[in-house]
Amino acid sequence: MQTVFVGPAPRIALSVHGNGPLVLFLHGIGGNRHHWREQLPIFATRFKAVAWDARGYGESDDYEGSLKFDDFTSDVLRVLDHFKQQKAHLVGLSMGGRIARNFALRHPERVAKLVLANTTPGFDALTPDEVKKFVAERKNRSPESMKALISAHARPGAYADLLESFKALRQPSYLKTLEASVTQDRAAPIEKIRAPTLVVTSDEDKVYPPSIARGMVKRIPGARLAVISGAGHLSNLEQPGQFNEVVLRFLSAQEKQPWHNKESRSSRALAAASANPRRSRS
Repeated sequence: MQTVFVGPAPRIALSVHGNGPLVLFLHGIGGNRHHWREQLPIFATRFKAVAWDARGYGESDDYEGSLKFDDFTSDVLRVLDHFKQQKAHLVGLSMGGRIARNFALRHPERVAKLVLANTTPGFDALTPDEVKKFVAERKNRSPESMKALISAHARPGAYADLLESFKALRQPSYLKTLEASVTQDRAAPIEKIRAPTLVVTSDEDKVYPPSIARGMVKRIPGARLAVISGAGHLSNLEQPGQFNEVVLRFLSAQEKQPWHNKESRSSRALAAASANPRRSRS
């Protein structure tokens, strides 16, 4: 695996693995590119799998002044141009999904397929009280509040990985990202998304519950839904096997061979649901 820096300032740090069509993985507001360590080697067997540190995160540069949420869109464009790729698959989780969604709306000709995981069409999709809770929990984060983000059924090590990423946050950049998210990222016209889209949710996501994902699927033309079983807000981190299965299947499918069902679960999720009917109702 190779580390690449894309300039100019602020430089964007990337992990790059494999060859083939470009897949760019975009982390959440408390994450970094290492949240995709369970994805990159798997996807690298078919794709050039790339995960970034967003500006102000990980090994990417900090920046002066306030953040415009659209700055992330410009950063994604820089990454695609760096690899001389006219189109790329975008896979974003939570904040990363909001970035991917905005890029698909601004630059539809540059997106091959779009995966929006555990995300939202904008903060207006939450009630004012839910927005206040979101901000408070992230400003006053603690090991206990972080543990509430993941499921008790998450893979061993998921909680430790989450704590590691939150400890690595640089507070000034993190707070600028948080402020820009809740004040600027609102009411995205997702009906205008034209890329083939997979919306991924988790049966135990308490931040953006499955009802939000199902609402997005109804609004995005031709979108599909995948439900990850036994996961909270960080589906790729908590249940990487299921996540990899549904996303790889979506990215690898020919567009003329659509999935048979509007809503899909991985084979592991289907097996778990059959063993525990109560959890299949999520």
